[in-house]
Amino acid sequence: MNFFNIDFSGEGEITDILAKGKGVRIERIVSTGQVTDADFWYDQTENEFVAVLQGEAKIIIEGKPEIHLHTGDYLFIPAHCRHKVSYTSKNPVCIWLAVFYLV
Repeated sequence: MNFFNIDFSGEGEITDILAKGKGVRIERIVSTGQVTDADFWYDQTENEFVAVLQGEAKIIIEGKPEIHLHTGDYLFIPAHCRHKVSYTSKNPVCIWLAVFYLV
């Protein structure tokens, strides 16, 4: 298995859980232009480390300027830090590696 062997037979964003254990979950997320709804903010109980493996994305953290992530960039989002995704590339698709964990 690798990060780029992706089944695009369905519609929408693809999320695969690669590993999980007590207090940690590792996901591969494939976005093809999806963004967070304008009136919604993520407010998670877990910390999140996210890296862009391919493509580009933009994230808004409440009260801060938009962050533009390119291939190889990463971001740490602490628990309860309100945020949303404002852009994901379609060509190439945006492939994320996300690690969610409790402290």
